[in-house]
Amino acid sequence: MSALLDIKDVVVRFAVRGGVFSSAGSIDAVSGVSLSIEEGKTYGIVGESGSGKTTLARAVAGLHHASEGSILYRGQELRDLPEAQFRKLRREIVMMFQDPIGSLSPRLSVKSLITEPFRIQGMKGRDLDAEARRLLAMVGLPPEFAARYPYQISGGQARRVGVARALALDPKLLIADEPTAGLDVSIQGEMLNLLARLQDELGLAIMIITHNLNVVRHITDRVGIMYLGKLVEEGETDTVFSAPRHPYTLALLAANPEPDPDAQLMRIELQGEPPSILNRPTGCEFHTRCPFAQARCSTDVPSWQVAGPAAHRCHLPASWEQDKVCPA
Repeated sequence: MSALLDIKDVVVRFAVRGGVFSSAGSIDAVSGVSLSIEEGKTYGIVGESGSGKTTLARAVAGLHHASEGSILYRGQELRDLPEAQFRKLRREIVMMFQDPIGSLSPRLSVKSLITEPFRIQGMKGRDLDAEARRLLAMVGLPPEFAARYPYQISGGQARRVGVARALALDPKLLIADEPTAGLDVSIQGEMLNLLARLQDELGLAIMIITHNLNVVRHITDRVGIMYLGKLVEEGETDTVFSAPRHPYTLALLAANPEPDPDAQLMRIELQGEPPSILNRPTGCEFHTRCPFAQARCSTDVPSWQVAGPAAHRCHLPASWEQDKVCPA
């Protein structure tokens, strides 16, 4: 199956103003990321705060400019697409933002919020009352919710309103930034089930941005692990979760509650805080926090190593068979 979205070597660079004792320059918030998403599939991007996952998503949605690389949607290059042309694509590529209440205008009713995409795109002649009922039913909300305002609904209901608004124009790619953030565990499950159902019904491709590994395990087909703006491990979700190879992935999994009491996990802890992208470490950028780091890790940049349906960038990947660290 051909990729709906194909990202190659994307760099998102921001200018940095110089202070009294420093000169102006730039930082790469996303640095050379490549991944593909097929039609009807879900791709999860995982990493700590500041890893660059949301910046990458916003570049795909046209909200940040990619300085280098290629972003192909159905074979069309998006990186330098003029805004007038990108606006047409926003019927097909939509982003659902993290804050379920704050992303909704408090001055607009639910009906106005979920039908606003029709007005923005200049789609006249629509029965907006009928469209509101259709969209509310799609996300499991009763028709009387159309008359409510954001302050009158819960966080979970606001998230459903956000989904209805995002899907109003029948998009092909949904970018969901932390779709379960701030929700109770039971509501998180309902939201993930809703997204999975809508994906099956509508044939959606979904890019999920999250730090919640349980979300990734539940709904994604493939996953990319980001650190300091780069992917360090990528592949089929089941493979990455059952046999992670990069120490950063191991640490994230070890910090996550494991539902299987019989699972054999290598328990490692991250050392210190992530370094600043203003002063990236040499070699493998994870070596300053890695409990397995050796001398070469501070000087040599690791290349991609393919391991079945997944790949990683580590000089000394974890060996689950021997339960120790060994050369690739």
